[in-house]
Amino acid sequence: MPEQTSKHEPGRGNYFEDFHIGQVFRHATPRTVTEGDCAFYIALTGSRHILHCAQPVAHAMGYRDRTVDDLLAFHIAFGKTVPDISVNAVANLGYADIRFLSPVYPGDTLRTSSTVIGLKQNSSGTNGVVYVHSVSHNQNLEPVLEWKRWVMVHKQDLTRPAPATVIPELPAVVPVERLHIPKFVDASRFETVLTGGQRLWDDYAPRERINHPAGMTVDDSDHTLATKLYQNNARLHFDAQMMKDTPFGRRLMYGGHVISVCRALSYDGLENALCIAAINAGTHSNPAFGGDTFYTWTEVLERWELPGRKDLGALRLRMVGLKNLPARELPDTHIEQNGKKVYHPNVVLDLDYTILMPRR
Repeated sequence: MPEQTSKHEPGRGNYFEDFHIGQVFRHATPRTVTEGDCAFYIALTGSRHILHCAQPVAHAMGYRDRTVDDLLAFHIAFGKTVPDISVNAVANLGYADIRFLSPVYPGDTLRTSSTVIGLKQNSSGTNGVVYVHSVSHNQNLEPVLEWKRWVMVHKQDLTRPAPATVIPELPAVVPVERLHIPKFVDASRFETVLTGGQRLWDDYAPRERINHPAGMTVDDSDHTLATKLYQNNARLHFDAQMMKDTPFGRRLMYGGHVISVCRALSYDGLENALCIAAINAGTHSNPAFGGDTFYTWTEVLERWELPGRKDLGALRLRMVGLKNLPARELPDTHIEQNGKKVYHPNVVLDLDYTILMPRR
């Protein structure tokens, strides 16, 4: 299948009827990630994770430099896909099988490609869901990230017939044997005093819930700048005139930035989480807008030993993001509505992900 970019007028992007199974896009504008990007990301999110903050700690563990925050690398790689895949999105619906394959360092250049793996027109006939598998490589052609996502995209030509429905099978979880664990990493002499948290991998138990205490209000200027940093140009995040005539009535916050804010808020209670190894699944369960205040809780789902490693373990976690309601005030993510279980209206994020943490 030949590689493609949008064949239409500049800036139009692709609508649902423009996609077909097996279509391959090599996305434009490779991005060199700079120290300035990393500092600006910290300013916008308050992220405090040690490998992304302290170069001596990264060196002591075997890394050649302080690493780029995992989610910043993901957002930049993801942003490359937007002009071809989701510039005409109604909403980004979910993620699966996200694997972090190699550390990203300041100075690395990321380039992303995507393949269409699924299509389903919605019953309204005005939009449909596009499933893609994306891979990002660095300047040495080493894969650093891969993921699958599905996005609802507007249809422009409503007379075009619906394509055959293809819904790909997506794994529920990235198993431990598919996690990438750098062989050079040595966490045997990790110092908890540097993070301010005493709990290590051994101290967490499945079904444990952590109500992270802090909240963060994200203004329109905050999420707009963040989404520009990621070079995500989806119109629903920027075009207030377009969005005022939609059911939302205003610009939507990029869901990936919600993930970043919630991850930063989860630091208190998960201080020694070194890095994200995988994102197993994720749902943006309700929209978020400028002015919302976010809170987070984490549930420990599983605790995995890593083959051949005594210094590191993996925790599979469920991170729940709330808007305008502290975590301690909501016991569950779902409520009963018309005989069905639906997400509580204050739940904006339900993310299943896996982190690496030093062991005792």
